[in-house]
Amino acid sequence: MMRPLAEMQVEVLERVPLLDEIEVSFAEAIGAVLSRDVDAREDLPGFENSAMDGFAVIAADTVLPPVDLAVVDDVAAGAVPPVTLIGGTAARIMTGAPIPAGADAIVPVEATEALQGGRVRILEAASVGDHIRPAGGNVRAGARVFDAGLRMRAVHASVMASMGVRPVVHRRPVVAMMSTGDELVPPSTPALARGAVRDSNRTLMKGLLTDLGVEVRDYGIINDDTKTFESVLDEAVEGTDAIVTSGGVSMGAYDIVKIALRERSSVDFWKIAMQPGKPFGFGTVNDVPFFGLPGNPVSVFVSYEQFMRPALLAMMGADLLFRDRVRGVLDDGVDTNPNKTVFLRVTVERDSDGGWHARKSGGQSSNVLSALAFADALAVVPVGTGRVEPGGTVELEMIHWPEARSRREVLGDR
Repeated sequence: MMRPLAEMQVEVLERVPLLDEIEVSFAEAIGAVLSRDVDAREDLPGFENSAMDGFAVIAADTVLPPVDLAVVDDVAAGAVPPVTLIGGTAARIMTGAPIPAGADAIVPVEATEALQGGRVRILEAASVGDHIRPAGGNVRAGARVFDAGLRMRAVHASVMASMGVRPVVHRRPVVAMMSTGDELVPPSTPALARGAVRDSNRTLMKGLLTDLGVEVRDYGIINDDTKTFESVLDEAVEGTDAIVTSGGVSMGAYDIVKIALRERSSVDFWKIAMQPGKPFGFGTVNDVPFFGLPGNPVSVFVSYEQFMRPALLAMMGADLLFRDRVRGVLDDGVDTNPNKTVFLRVTVERDSDGGWHARKSGGQSSNVLSALAFADALAVVPVGTGRVEPGGTVELEMIHWPEARSRREVLGDR
């Protein structure tokens, strides 16, 4: 009997642990998830400053341009203006420099003309507040800036750096990975013997994991020998937060992952009502979450996206776990298995009205990795659908977009 996709997703998310929190540098925080809310301790900026290179003036002096003013100061960024402007005076000022006392507007340098004798001609009238950045205009002291659960991007880290608040995040997972199968040989193998296959799965898995920002430990190719696999597994569980394998989880006599884990773990092996990616193993080995992915490369990708990537994000404390989806039109007709959720590899374009259109990016067998390389999205055909006619509406899971949906949005109250 096949298990529904959502049911398995719930089980995986409920069984993975939340990793402990650590304080990191601003650069190290990029890609990690905040474990605590971030509130501003002070106004940002902390003082009024100029948004332009130009001249600080009293706006009332410029009502009837052109007007000539005496330049009484030159204020650079980082300087403390020593003078107070009075009527008939101005101060040359640089972008970011503090506003001199008495000034209430900035005239951009291109709206001025330099004169002899330390004077400047103002060519345009200024209004109070022109080109002045107010104190606290970015963030007010005490304001909530970021919520816990946010996965940090460079802009978030930059904001925290400007505030002087060190990021406290959940630790990134350490993931052990390996491929299994006697047929596998290294990708560098120049010529293949009959029946041999270059191992592309580890390249795929390592790239996906690295893109997520986790630490990867690569244990290579494991042949179809139970004792060898058990030995590598004993090493892999030490100091890791998750283990992922590809291959060896189906019904074959040489599926060593199932054989080796049958007696020594809480790992269960399931048939999931999805295509590709029906065979899937999940559980724990010595309390370490274990993900047994299928052997076909496209099945590896789809299983990773639906189960492992959300689980790793949950371990990192993220609120958003699943890729974004949009509604679109499938221009190709397609027959699918009505008993499964089917994921089609598709290219996506927008029409002149802003609608999304998708077409199959190649063959849809689970070994056709090239179609995945050209895909922008997975068109999701739900259980019970069967045939999708040309022009039918489908959900498009955008595989190159960041996560944008929470567990509740995807799985409800399950």
